[in-house]
Amino acid sequence: MSTAVLPIESFGVSHKGCVRDHNEDNYLIEPQTGLWVVADGMGGHEAGEVASASIVDHLATIGIASSAPDLRARFEDRLSRANSEIRNISRSRGITIGSTFAALLAMDGRFAGLWAGDSRIYLVRNGVILQVSKDHTEVQELLDRGMISAEEALTWPRRHVITHAVGVSDELEIDFQQGELMSGDVFVLSTDGLTAHVSDAEIEAAVRSATPQAACRHLLETVLARGGTDNVTIVLVKIGGGRSDAPHSDRSGAESLAR
Repeated sequence: MSTAVLPIESFGVSHKGCVRDHNEDNYLIEPQTGLWVVADGMGGHEAGEVASASIVDHLATIGIASSAPDLRARFEDRLSRANSEIRNISRSRGITIGSTFAALLAMDGRFAGLWAGDSRIYLVRNGVILQVSKDHTEVQELLDRGMISAEEALTWPRRHVITHAVGVSDELEIDFQQGELMSGDVFVLSTDGLTAHVSDAEIEAAVRSATPQAACRHLLETVLARGGTDNVTIVLVKIGGGRSDAPHSDRSGAESLAR
């Protein structure tokens, strides 16, 4: 069973950045099951990493779905299990921990983007970049209500305050968008360590004609050259643009350059 009608090539990188002393991000690349995920943990030293790892570890058990609805159901079941596990860890430690995430599901020529928090999903199609996800942040809510301008949002004091995340509440709240896959589509999944330093136009330019591996390396190098104030994780998924068996689902080749 294929994850989509079209071949898929993907790659991922993760780095602690130039300021943080450890990496609380995690990611998952599972082309054989049609799943790609980035997760950005919150909660301080080690705790955030535990939260993001819980998401990735649970989602890694999805297996091969029988249909697109089955894949979606498996995803939501594993994410719910991760939410419960993170909540239990929070209670046992007496602290609140959690993780944002952004995920892409692809099967039978269709895709679904799912997310919570400010980790993002972009789609680059026909030379145009579209933000598929919509940030779950206080500043985004103010923008939606027309209470601040886009320019004010760039420097708003509480622009990094998250309104949804996995593990912070017993009730899991996620959003999703879905659509048809087209040959040449490139999906970019990233934690906010990328978008803090790189504009949408720069992301589009980086992925326009490069392989996912080359584009990931370029974007990471750009973030680090600009100060890398946060952990950064990037996963690129190219539809119909390469071998369907690339890259490696164990992530070993990608992580070695990012430590």
